[in-house]
Amino acid sequence: MFALGHELAQTPSHKFDLAHMRVLLEALEHPERKFPAVLIAGTNGKGSTAATLASILQASGYKTGLYTSPHLVRINERVRINGLAVADDAFALIHDLVDRTAERLVSEAELPWHPSFFEMLTAIAFEYFARERIDIAVLEVGMGGRLDATNVVDPRLCVITDIALDHQKYLGETLTEIAREKAGILRTSVPVVTLPQTPEANDVIGNTILALGARAVNAVPYVPPISPNSEQYLVPRTSEKAGYISRYPLQVMGRQITVETPLVGRHQLRNVALAIATAEELAATEFSAITAATIERGIRETRWPGRFQVLPATADHPEIVFDVAHNPAGAWALRSTLSATYEDRPLIFVFGAMRDKAIGEMAEILFPLADRVIATHVDNPRAATAAEIREAAGRISVEISDAPDVRSALAQARAAIGSRGLVVVTGSIYIVGEAMRALAARIE
Repeated sequence: MFALGHELAQTPSHKFDLAHMRVLLEALEHPERKFPAVLIAGTNGKGSTAATLASILQASGYKTGLYTSPHLVRINERVRINGLAVADDAFALIHDLVDRTAERLVSEAELPWHPSFFEMLTAIAFEYFARERIDIAVLEVGMGGRLDATNVVDPRLCVITDIALDHQKYLGETLTEIAREKAGILRTSVPVVTLPQTPEANDVIGNTILALGARAVNAVPYVPPISPNSEQYLVPRTSEKAGYISRYPLQVMGRQITVETPLVGRHQLRNVALAIATAEELAATEFSAITAATIERGIRETRWPGRFQVLPATADHPEIVFDVAHNPAGAWALRSTLSATYEDRPLIFVFGAMRDKAIGEMAEILFPLADRVIATHVDNPRAATAAEIREAAGRISVEISDAPDVRSALAQARAAIGSRGLVVVTGSIYIVGEAMRALAARIE
């Protein structure tokens, strides 16, 4: 049974091969063929896009599965139906089935080795969705796309979010190479929803669409016309909640709606646009219950924790922002949103990252905003130590102190921050998850 905590680091000792995933699913009687699916790949924003689309589908009356990764606090978060994580007993039951099936296939030489953590979890999600007879699944690709375990489905629609440098060890050193891996989810004659991005990514995606005879769906009409130097779409939350929401009018399906999303930041406008365009494409098929009104409601009811999530100040802790920025593009998005929403407030960063990430570049983007940085780490062999973080940030003139774990880092921040100050927890989803667990922050 998987531990219901964080995913352990996986060593790339076995070559990924979708043929192995297909063997496992065939032995399970192909649960992935028992529901229609939307497949979402990209570097940044694919989780936010998936969560928003799933919320729209649920608001439209469809029993909706959502598969995402990684998790913040508990592994169950990755597999949801109508927003509810799979229960422990159901997870354990299906895990036992998939594990026993995999062991039998290995013993009979149908598989060369036991499936990976992610392959197992993907099979569990498919089996759970099939048993629960969902109407549709929204599937977030784990890493890359071409060889990702989710890529065994035959999607009704494919979505590609923003592509940036990340996971270069596995996906390639250039944007062109990474985009080629992401474009591996595309199918002949299957519509592709995307937005213009870097020239390198545009070339790869465009050429792949042409080669496959697919139809490109541009989500640009759903990005609000906001001037580059304006943040007028940001409005304060109601008095009982801290932080901001994004609110703006938009023409959707022939009607004007008010987009009101809890996903804050200019970058999230693109993710919401992708979700809207995908929903409209689905509405033209058998999912005709999707309307402008259900799109409006679904966006408003989206829940995607750890993405510029604000925890209001209490007697026990200051105001805290959780954000899972884990690469330079995510760091720029966080910096932009902090500048727009919390300018002129003292900031303390609780920062930790995996050793294989671009720590120096992330530090150069984020640390100049801070009055102080507290470097920490989680119990993961991939995690960078505080000393490694300080070394990577050596060119930045900001005070960087150490903390042996996230709880200690939060205690240091609480003692150092003033009444107007803000604590920002970021750098890795694992750091954010540990902080949310320590503070009992909501993840549902």
